[in-house]
Amino acid sequence: MCGIWAIFGSPDDTSIQCNAAHKITHRGPDAFRIETIHHFPTCCLGFHRLAIVDDLQGMQPMRVFRYPHVWLIYNGEIYNHQQLQKEFDFHYATKCDGEAIIHLYAQGGIEFAAKHLDGVFSFCLLDTANRKVFLGRDTYGVRPMFRLYNDNGFLAVCSEAKGLIGLSQEAYSEHVEPFLPGHVETYKLDMLGKASFEERIRFHKIGETPAYKTVAEIQDNNEVEKNIRILFEAAVEKRLMAERRIGCLLSGGLDSSLVASILAKKAKEMKLSYRIQTFAIGMENSPDLLAARKVANFLETEHHEVVFTPEEGIAALEDVIYHLESYDVTTIRASVGMFLLSKYIKEKTDTTVILSGEGSDEIAQGYIYFHNAPSGADADIESKRLCEDLYMFDVLRGDRSTSAWGLEIRVPFLDHKFSSYYLSLSDSIKQPQKGVEKYLLRSAFDGIDLLPKDILWRPKEAFSDGVSSKTRSWFEILQEFICEQVNDSDLESRALTYKHNTPRTKEALYYRQIFEKFYPEQGDWIPYYWMPKWTGATDPSARTLKHYKQ
Repeated sequence: MCGIWAIFGSPDDTSIQCNAAHKITHRGPDAFRIETIHHFPTCCLGFHRLAIVDDLQGMQPMRVFRYPHVWLIYNGEIYNHQQLQKEFDFHYATKCDGEAIIHLYAQGGIEFAAKHLDGVFSFCLLDTANRKVFLGRDTYGVRPMFRLYNDNGFLAVCSEAKGLIGLSQEAYSEHVEPFLPGHVETYKLDMLGKASFEERIRFHKIGETPAYKTVAEIQDNNEVEKNIRILFEAAVEKRLMAERRIGCLLSGGLDSSLVASILAKKAKEMKLSYRIQTFAIGMENSPDLLAARKVANFLETEHHEVVFTPEEGIAALEDVIYHLESYDVTTIRASVGMFLLSKYIKEKTDTTVILSGEGSDEIAQGYIYFHNAPSGADADIESKRLCEDLYMFDVLRGDRSTSAWGLEIRVPFLDHKFSSYYLSLSDSIKQPQKGVEKYLLRSAFDGIDLLPKDILWRPKEAFSDGVSSKTRSWFEILQEFICEQVNDSDLESRALTYKHNTPRTKEALYYRQIFEKFYPEQGDWIPYYWMPKWTGATDPSARTLKHYKQ
């Protein structure tokens, strides 16, 4: 987890504009560097580092003697950098995984490079010899990137939008946009360093088999459950690439429990010098705390529990919305617990890399409303739609809630090899079966003593619901508080103020007003409010759905 920031063709004093890079200091608290480029006076590259791999030589902007005209800043992890070195006979100058991007670009161009990366990333590569800038982002958008570009040749890039807001009077009038996952873009720089857009290419689509080779390959397509186990275990194992302590978020639900169990297993096999730490959060006696405690005891992890009060959760709302850069209702509800838990991990432990279960519900049709899908084909379409939009919702939540406290999150369910295989399976076997969502995923790990059976088959509980008690949900606590902050007349008048995603509830309005305070007129960063489908629901909480109550 790091923070990247860059400007090209700046109409203003770059030494002043560079101050904007400090708005993302939280993403990389270990080191900071900002550089101007010789013969490119209107350009600047900035980097905040969280040192995970190659502490000695991994600082950025990265350059290597073999390709001195290439400058690279990136945020991410390239898990197959050693395999790429062997496959293409690359001569690395560092032990840093991201160096592979430079060599792949030199080997076959930017699309070739992006296609061969097994990992998560957002990058900005400057080729001074050819006067070109290349931007790229991983398939699911696990690592964030925003872009600002105008017709006057000003291009700015940052890991978070806050580093681009207010760069200059000219830039402020332009719209900051999230960079599309799975794409690379090319810009040409003129002699003044001003940028002009050349092309955008989608290098990989969700569900497509990746171009690169992996250690774990499927031997028999008919052994579905075995293949799921092989690919998912490989997804977790490759994410142990780190020189810092690794831990795991643990809600006690299926997804985080599977990740924690395989992490604990691999840690023992690799003889790590420390016990895996697991972390759970909730209000007193919440379902998540109780279930997570059972899993941790079973796995013999060093378990940490954080109990928060309604008052502490409410007090965090403004900071959460600032870091999220979103006003989506369910995203904010779920982020509060994750934000407070990340704060605890940063302040009370030495764990820096944390694995988590994001992506499973989208890949494996885990949301309760999938029980209502009209057909397997409809469910498959909805699953892939959710995957396409993950970068605006759960992936965004995971990244911002953890990076706010200088932690790095890793999400094995969004491994390209695993997810492309799972999404390729027939529609019928991916659907909920026998009244249980993610039946196939649960079955794949049943009977091998990886988890307690009641945890493996624990029904879906949304993170924002699981942290609260059965009698009084977190969303109800929030709504009661907000009802006293927003009056009826304010809600009625908001349709005139917010024409895009007009708030329909006091809770939505309250979040939108905080968002607009930090990011005025940027409401279209999210295209819609996340809501369950095929239900007629008016609230995103799973606890309002009939199937949950049954």
